[in-house]
Amino acid sequence: METGLFFALGLAFLILGGELLVKGASRLAALMKISPLVAGLTVVAYGTSSPELATNLIAVYENKLDIAVGNVVGSNIFNIFLILGLSALIVPLVVHRQVVRLDVPIMIGASLMLLLLGLDGALNRFDGILLVAAVIFYTVFIIRESRREQRQDEAPKAAPDLATAEGRGKTWLVSIALVLGGLGALVLGSNWLVDSAIVIAKGLGVSELVIGLTLVAAGTSLPEVITSVVAALRGQRDIAVGNVVGSNIYNILAILGLSSILAKDGIPLSPATLGFDIPVMIGASVACLPIFFTGHRIARWEGALFLLYYVAYTLFLILKSLQHDSLPLFSGWMLGYVIPLTAVTLMVYFLRAMVEHSRRPAASR
Repeated sequence: METGLFFALGLAFLILGGELLVKGASRLAALMKISPLVAGLTVVAYGTSSPELATNLIAVYENKLDIAVGNVVGSNIFNIFLILGLSALIVPLVVHRQVVRLDVPIMIGASLMLLLLGLDGALNRFDGILLVAAVIFYTVFIIRESRREQRQDEAPKAAPDLATAEGRGKTWLVSIALVLGGLGALVLGSNWLVDSAIVIAKGLGVSELVIGLTLVAAGTSLPEVITSVVAALRGQRDIAVGNVVGSNIYNILAILGLSSILAKDGIPLSPATLGFDIPVMIGASVACLPIFFTGHRIARWEGALFLLYYVAYTLFLILKSLQHDSLPLFSGWMLGYVIPLTAVTLMVYFLRAMVEHSRRPAASR
């Protein structure tokens, strides 16, 4: 009875928090004279990643470093495959050119940077400082560029209208209150939903790494799920896409960077993490480029493809944890058929889109 009540309250708080956060972020974007996309990449993305940050800080303090790594890597895979997939199934998402040309390449670069820094088997304090410095530079750069572009816009009407309607000071306070209230509701709701699942998983003997890659990652990513879905339904598609891409960049650079700085002996990266989980995360990031580039949108079938890959990834982790007899067959089928066929399809789709793009008159691009 009590568990069911907390589940219902958690779901209600998640929906309420998503509504408040999207509304507050849209108002802040207008007031700060930045685009909704950049608001999604910064204010929304960093805010919805606060559960991942809290989880990692607790994991470092309790010396449960496998959970710290699995939380970030699993969250990033979850964000791309499940959140973008689900959002695109509900409403096909239009992707801003900046995401394709700048933010997705940076997300891929951050993923590769994590792999390279971890090849020695751990992330030390120096690695953490590099990661944190990179996210500070990225955040300052995209905010400055967005404000410059907004100033060049011939008709930036949103901020003046808000300011004259309610008074600039009051509008700032209301917008910040909406963002903070939304984040608080999202965090509280996600905690209530995920706690019981973690207890059940531990009782079944699932390892801490797998819990981090699946249940903890999914639980801490619930704010991103609800926020992106609500943003897609409300027509704020830049916020929906920016939230996912920005969260992934922030998770690697800021959260793992800060965790590496605070961990006494650094954060060890297991051979399984380096050999499988991080490459899957890189593959998910790279898969965004051809899908985002083709028509600058995520179609419903592409969203369904992402969802299927998340189901396959989660099933693999479960089979591996249980050492199930069907694991070799499943792995061989995925590696020998599904992944190569998908890669070829995306590559052909990508090359065809590039040819069509090059044939367009320069004025229409």
